Amino acid sequence: MQRRSFMKVCALGAGAVAAGPGLLFSSSDLAPSEYPRVRLLNGRGMPLRPSELRPNTHYVFNYPYPATPCFLLDLNRPVPGLNGLRTEQGEPYHWKGGVGPGRSLVSYSAICAHKMAHPTPAVSYISFREPRNGDDPETGIISCCAENSLYDPYRGGSVISGPARQPLAAILLDYDEVADTLYAHGTLGGEMFRRFFSEFEARLSLEYPEGNAAQPVEGEVEVVRLENYSANIMQC
Repeated sequence: MQRRSFMKVCALGAGAVAAGPGLLFSSSDLAPSEYPRVRLLNGRGMPLRPSELRPNTHYVFNYPYPATPCFLLDLNRPVPGLNGLRTEQGEPYHWKGGVGPGRSLVSYSAICAHKMAHPTPAVSYISFREPRNGDDPETGIISCCAENSLYDPYRGGSVISGPARQPLAAILLDYDEVADTLYAHGTLGGEMFRRFFSEFEARLSLEYPEGNAAQPVEGEVEVVRLENYSANIMQC
């Protein structure tokens, strides 16, 4: 796929931006980027129920594009929203916190905010890991072993330590209480998709020969364990 095609499709996919329900913004806050609303499926092609998720375990789905992986985590306790997060450009935003029956479900782009390490079928240098002795926070972190950036999934993906200069972009989730199903509908924070498609253009053109790597996902998308998405998960 040609670079121009990637950039054009990615720009169109960003589309209109609007504040999602339940988010409290000041006039200077960065608004969410709205993408097609898609339903999350389990590995059997059925709607994913929150009760199917094992707590403190990394799951992956591709959103808002087929080539951009995201983490889905059940952090096993209510996760409050957080004000004062900022992109690398200094844009402030408010993260609404967890969703689902126990408000414990969160989702983030699995593209590291430093050099864009991300899960691939061959390997993943970025993953969620449960706490070790001396970890701060003591509740588990998202760790990128490529350059040792650490993120706090309980605080909007904010940077704990390392070279990353902004939080992981949050994936916005909706929970349908009646149907007991989950949907993704947008992102919030510092997106890196344009840079991602530009830097990995050659590889993605081979993996997606029909040129749909940067076409927004629509309808439904499958959620899988990271172990089933990447053959090797690096630990550090």
